[in-house]
Amino acid sequence: MSSHPPIPARVVLLSGPSGSGKSLLAARSGLPVLRLDDFYKEGTDPTLPQVEGSSDIDWDHPLSWDADTAVAAITELCRTGRTTVPVYDLSLSARTGTETFHIDRTPRFIAEGIFAAEIVGRCRELGVLADALCLTRGPLTTFRRRFLRDLREGRKSAPFLLRRGWRLMRAERTIVARQTSLGAYACDRDEALGRLAGAAACRRAEAGSPA
Repeated sequence: MSSHPPIPARVVLLSGPSGSGKSLLAARSGLPVLRLDDFYKEGTDPTLPQVEGSSDIDWDHPLSWDADTAVAAITELCRTGRTTVPVYDLSLSARTGTETFHIDRTPRFIAEGIFAAEIVGRCRELGVLADALCLTRGPLTTFRRRFLRDLREGRKSAPFLLRRGWRLMRAERTIVARQTSLGAYACDRDEALGRLAGAAACRRAEAGSPA
């Protein structure tokens, strides 16, 4: 039996506008997937930002998300292969519990969510970043996908989803520009799948070689 230490893991951060297809793409990759949406703040948190000129909570603002806890979870996964993560109910805007998430000895895993690009720099500095992608599909396609998904899943009320969807459609190019400025590489679905396939191949190669 080998006495070599476990292979350290690194993360692929998958960002992109809400509704761009990040979750589906991540699921198709064959890599373990950490849902960064589970690190949203709870709806009662007094630090939650509001949409300018509205009483709506701005769930698309980075301050609605707990970046510190997300980075700590990613770092622990890379070092130990497992961590405890919150279970978040988007319809309730609340954490409903915790669960153990593990990748065992997997050298690569994905952390996906609309705020993934916000932590590219921190993950790079910590030495745990493998790649950072920003998935883009076009404002109209994203608007349609996002609204139908959120309505089907009952994430928020229909009027809220329409207001949010219209605002995000107009802001999509700005959102992508911000995420790329933070270090994420903008690409469409096919190119992203190619890069993730490369990460999965690296996972298989490293897992099959001596540590």
